[in-house]
Amino acid sequence: MTPAAIKQDFESALVKHFSFKARLRSFLHGNGNEQGPLRDPEQCSLGQWIAERRQGAYRHLPEIRELDQQHRLIHQQANRLMDLHLAGRKEEAQAGFSEVQALADRMMVVLQTMEAKLRTAQA
Repeated sequence: MTPAAIKQDFESALVKHFSFKARLRSFLHGNGNEQGPLRDPEQCSLGQWIAERRQGAYRHLPEIRELDQQHRLIHQQANRLMDLHLAGRKEEAQAGFSEVQALADRMMVVLQTMEAKLRTAQA
C-alpha cells in the first residue's frame, strides 16, 4: 500500500470509530438507534474493518489483535450501558460513557501506532 492509501484507510477506520461513539451517545440520550451494530462487534463497521485487515494486509502487526480485543471490550461496555438505559437507569448509563471514552482513547492510540508502523515501513 502506498502511504496515501494507508492514510486513507486509517482515516476510514477513525470515521467508523467516531460514528460508533456518536451513535452510542445518541442512544444513551434517548434517540433510538439500531442496536445491532452498537451491541455486536461483528455488525459494527469498525469491527468489519478490523476483521478484514486482521485476515489481510495488517495481519503481521501485533497491534491488530490488541485493537480487536479493545474493540470487543468497548462493545461489552456499550451493551452494559444500553441495558442500563433500557432498564430506566438513564443517568447511570450516561455517566458510564466515560468508560467507553477511555477504551475509545486506547483504540485511537493503537490505530495511530499501526498507521505509523505501516507508513514507516513504506518510507
